[in-house]
Amino acid sequence: MKKRILVVVLCLACVASYGQTKKRAKRAPAKKTAGTTQQQVKPQQNSVVSQAGAPVDTTHKKPMKPFERPLDGYFKKNNILNARVTPYPNLRESDVAFAKRVWREIDVRDKMNTYLASPKRRLIDVLLDAIAAGELTAYDPTPGKKDDVNGDSFSTPLTSAQARGRLSSDSSVVEKRDKDNNVISSTMVAGEFNPDSVLKFRIKEDWVFDKQRSIFEPRIIGIAPLIKPKGLGVAGDAVDYQPAFWIYFPEARPILATKEVVSRSNDGSGLSFDDVFMKRIFASYIVKQSNDKDERIKDYAQGIDKLYESEKVKKTLMDWELNLWQY
Repeated sequence: MKKRILVVVLCLACVASYGQTKKRAKRAPAKKTAGTTQQQVKPQQNSVVSQAGAPVDTTHKKPMKPFERPLDGYFKKNNILNARVTPYPNLRESDVAFAKRVWREIDVRDKMNTYLASPKRRLIDVLLDAIAAGELTAYDPTPGKKDDVNGDSFSTPLTSAQARGRLSSDSSVVEKRDKDNNVISSTMVAGEFNPDSVLKFRIKEDWVFDKQRSIFEPRIIGIAPLIKPKGLGVAGDAVDYQPAFWIYFPEARPILATKEVVSRSNDGSGLSFDDVFMKRIFASYIVKQSNDKDERIKDYAQGIDKLYESEKVKKTLMDWELNLWQY
């Protein structure tokens, strides 16, 4: 019995001595080296002193959460962004029983057209942004060219800078001179463009009767913003509105279909600029129809007579369709 007690006491003494040896090994200071010195200095540089006087390590900071813009409303408008153009039905030349080309103008100052010049989203801004991004091509409206007499046949493309420069009425000529003050070259520098200065748009369209479907419908070919140049004409009269550039409408439809119109009555209408032109939700007046003399309405009518003549042309088109049917 005594031997057993002696063995237990010896075992306990060995365990106690082993534990004390392990604690002393943990408390033993590490040897100072050049690397450890630099590691000990670093926390002191990045530490701040707390109110209690003890240094607080700030080297390990929590990563900041990336900024997420909150949703402006309770639903996100994705339908207009994913909209697709409804193509026109195929039209064969043999099915065209009647065709008439018409030019008409849209005045954004008209009460029905004010949404086209809304500061939230203007039609001119949509066109210019697409031209700058290379999604649309602007065409030179200068008349008198051999292959483009009226300047609206999309014959000469313009660059983005040229298209925007044609909208500015405050352009100036900058001359480059040599040391003897002689003019070496001169360049036209466009002034600052004000989108609110675009008050009118011109539309070129064809009214076509398709006998295969028995439908008389308009198809827009081109659209052009109009500007009014400063100065006087040859006869001393004020210069009339002139196209700044032409846009081929079938090319612009996929872009206009994804741009929502600012509706006056309903913020959730989901109406696009393509819907505006396809559903004819605008007020306009005719300024020219195709004729053998290539005359505009203002060439043979003045003042209020121009509006009467515009309505007369519009009524002539409607009467042609009505005269097809017999009751």
